[in-house]
Amino acid sequence: MGLDFIHRTLKTTGVILLLILAFGSFYFDFYDALAVFSAGVWSMVNLIFLSALVRAVMQLGKIDKLAVFGLACIKFPLLYAAGYFLFTVEVFRPVPLIIGLSTVLAVMVLKAIARALLHLDIVNQESSSRGMA
Repeated sequence: MGLDFIHRTLKTTGVILLLILAFGSFYFDFYDALAVFSAGVWSMVNLIFLSALVRAVMQLGKIDKLAVFGLACIKFPLLYAAGYFLFTVEVFRPVPLIIGLSTVLAVMVLKAIARALLHLDIVNQESSSRGMA
């Protein structure tokens, strides 16, 4: 699993959140569906910034300190202020917000379980070792 796992997780989460927004606004309260969608998008943006920050810090060679500082200045104060705003808006209830925040984690866990059950990592390792031989 590499960065492609994160990209696939973000794509799947985006599709799920759009489906929740579309169908949830018809079958449930519109603001609950919007709360799940908004918190899920916040969680996706958080994962994007977190992976970019980790890649900037963990690279080999010289670390670009300006990029790390810029990412940290965007991620921590601005993103968490937006998260605080989500929880203080009176139209959004806490339960849909928590469901939205945990959507990315649920997608990651389900994707990892599916890869383990289908033995996709073993197949990928064998095909990559054949290509090198």
